[in-house]
This record gives sequence, C-alpha cells and structure tokens, in this order.
Amino acid sequence: MTIREQLEANEAQFMSSRATLSAQTRGRERAVEPCPMRTDFQRDRDRIIHCKAFRRLKYKTQVFLSPEGDHYRTRLTHTLEVAQIARTIARALRLNEDLAEAIALGHDLGHTPFGHIGERSLDETMAEGFRHNEQSLRVVEVLENDGTGLNLTWEVRNGILCHSGKQFPATLEGECVRRADRIAYLNHDLDDALRGGVLQEFELPADCLKVLGASHGVRINNMIADIVANSQHTEHLSMSPLMQSAMDGLRDFMFERVYRDAWRAAEENRCDHVMKQLFQYYSGHPGEMPEEFVLIGYREGTARAVCDYLSCMTDRYAIRTFQKLFVPSGFALF
Repeated sequence: MTIREQLEANEAQFMSSRATLSAQTRGRERAVEPCPMRTDFQRDRDRIIHCKAFRRLKYKTQVFLSPEGDHYRTRLTHTLEVAQIARTIARALRLNEDLAEAIALGHDLGHTPFGHIGERSLDETMAEGFRHNEQSLRVVEVLENDGTGLNLTWEVRNGILCHSGKQFPATLEGECVRRADRIAYLNHDLDDALRGGVLQEFELPADCLKVLGASHGVRINNMIADIVANSQHTEHLSMSPLMQSAMDGLRDFMFERVYRDAWRAAEENRCDHVMKQLFQYYSGHPGEMPEEFVLIGYREGTARAVCDYLSCMTDRYAIRTFQKLFVPSGFALF
C-alpha cells in the first residue's frame, strides 16, 4: 500500500459514517494521476496554499482599511482562523479535517480589495452582480494557473461556493467552514474594534456575552463546543437555540456599530470611488490590463475581464494603480 492508500484506509476506519472520505470524492474536472503520498483533499489544500491568490490575501482588508497597527486582521489571517476553527469542529465530530481545511483556505480567494466595500462596488457595477463566494470559485476554476485553474475536487469547490449565500454545502465539512467563517469574523472583528477604539468594553451587549463568554477565546470555545454538542447525530450542523440567539444578537450589534456605522462612511466612499474609477478606466482601455485579462475580455467580454482584474487586486495595488492613473505626479522638465 502507498502512504495515500494507508491514509484512505485510516479515514474509512476511524471517521464518522457522516464524513466525506477522500477515496470517495466525486473527482476533478480533469483526471490526474493519484499522489502516492497525499489524499485528494490534502492535495487540494496544498494547491490552494501555493497559488498566487492565496498569497495576495495578506494585503487585502478584513474590516479595518490600512490599519496602522501590526495586529489587526487581514483577509489572510481571517482565512487561517477559519481553517483552525473548521478543523477543530471537524475533528471533534470525526469528519474529514483535510477537506474542511482545504475549503477554508480557499473560501475567500475571490474577495476584492477593501473587503466588503469593494465587493459592494463591483456588485453595483456588474449587470449580473458580484458575490465573493462565486468569485472564489471562479479563481480556482478559471483564473489561477494561467487560466487553467487549480483543478480541485468537486467537494472542495462546492464548499468554497457554498460557504456563504443561500446555497447550502453538500458536505458536513463544508458546513464546518460555513459555521467557522461566522464564528471567526464575529470574534476577531470585535477584537479589532476594541483594539482600535471603535468600541469600548462597557458598550458590548451584556445579554449576548453572558451566553457567549466574556473574552475572545472563551467565546470561540463556547461556540465550537455548542456546535459539537448539538451536531453529534444530526443531518446538519446546528447550535442550541440559546447560543444561536446570542450569536445572532452579537452579529446584529456588530452590523450596527462596526460594519455599517457612520465612522466608516468617509473611507468607504473613497474606496468605492477608487473601485468604480478603475472599472471605468479599464473598461475604456482594456488593452492596458495584463495579457491574461485581455484574453478573458476576448472570450467573455470586457466587463467580466475588468471585474476579474479588479477583484484580484490587493488594497495597496488598487491604490497605487489609482494614483498612477489619476493623481498628477508633476511634469518632467526638458
């Protein structure tokens, strides 16, 4: 037996009957020779970690735009926190940790610069709308690897697409990521808001924290433990009504005081202006985009190509590009 076959045998022996076994994957769009060392889901994890889109996450906003401190979350650190939480849930329920991790690492690859502000800008600009989960799937299927995609397994691609939105994941591992994503962003965005002085401890909703916990680590642990306790024998992952209500209450509070509050308005307007000006410029000058996006324009239309190009940008690259195109830098003397 190869090492991969031993790992697959271990999965069949020790994982729950509800787990998604790597040996039973629905496969890839293009068949590949099996790896002697890694299962298919481990291989997908590695492909995601080594792709360009994953590296760009470190310079993409989570909530706070270009923060001065070194300890605020970025889209990359958010992704790593989601992966850790998803693996913890999967391990406790004897599900496939490798599948959960691969989905988690790929779930935000299609996120725009400037976080959800950039997503909203492209959603308003594109006739068919824009959703980051769909763009994340497009990244791994179309944009990466010089247009050939990463050729991931069906289960990973499904989990990436369904980590948010109305469509539910087909696997429990995908549900782990969907739950972990919300647990991660609610807790780390609250932590960052406190660090940044946007919120003070005394302002937090006491009724929610009484259930969830008084500190960052305790809240995450309590949420995970509640999911595990309530999902041992259920068809889908679930929380107790009390914990779910407290979590929803904290989410409502965060939307009111952090995600949609007036303190963000000026910066959001600037980011929206940058995104829409760049979209307008490259729509009129598609030949100035990198060749890979020019080719997309020929195949799928200019708007699609410009959307792909802008969504791939990091915050700093978008800002530098805007400055180069629209901000005078002085006149050369001859």
